[in-house]
Amino acid sequence: MALHVVIPARYGSSRFPGKPLVDIGGKPMIQRVMERVAQAKGVQTVAVATDDQRIAQAVSAFGGRVVLTDRPMRTGSDRVAHAAAELGLGPDELVVNVQGDQPLLPPQLIDELSAVMLADADVLMATPVTPIRRPEEIADPNHVKAVMDVRGDALYFSRLAIPHPRDGGQVTFYKHLGVYIFRKGFLDIFAGLADGVLEEAEKLEQLRVLEHGYKLRCVISQFDSPEVDRPADAQRVAELLAGA
Repeated sequence: MALHVVIPARYGSSRFPGKPLVDIGGKPMIQRVMERVAQAKGVQTVAVATDDQRIAQAVSAFGGRVVLTDRPMRTGSDRVAHAAAELGLGPDELVVNVQGDQPLLPPQLIDELSAVMLADADVLMATPVTPIRRPEEIADPNHVKAVMDVRGDALYFSRLAIPHPRDGGQVTFYKHLGVYIFRKGFLDIFAGLADGVLEEAEKLEQLRVLEHGYKLRCVISQFDSPEVDRPADAQRVAELLAGA
């Protein structure tokens, strides 16, 4: 089944204005993300969804596809839903939301997600998590932690360190990576749901799914995908890219 990857991109990030266009090794970050996701298996569409002409012009300049969306929109996934409708996708097609701040995204992450969706028709939405390897990420609120049930469905996501080992025992902390895969029909349902209280408190759009009683499958991956949240992260990613 073909995959349609949509990358939501805003210019006005409070922590890092203009982030999608920051230079990473000689290319705007959004271009690096588009090039990465295009390497995943079965990808038919790669498009940037944005409400900003500066981003749209930059993407068009390197030959990328752009879908202009309304402003403002609640979350990146809501913007992806708007773009998927503009692209005319059917309810059973697979839509991947990749955040535009992951210029080192391993294409295999998307392969792992699509494999889960193809293997189980009951899974409406999935997202990757990976064991935290850098201890400083556990307490960092920019790195979202996930806990799951025995089937791998999400129980909760938080910017705090969860679970909390009360007696000091050892636990594995899982970091959520900013990629979602939806069946288009469920993406439409998601976009029609009311804001969640926990979603608003944590500023995590995936909590809307859990608050409204839907399942979100977590796919444990050994791949990581460093995110660019602040200017210092852009420098670190550029150094990682140079050393690749």
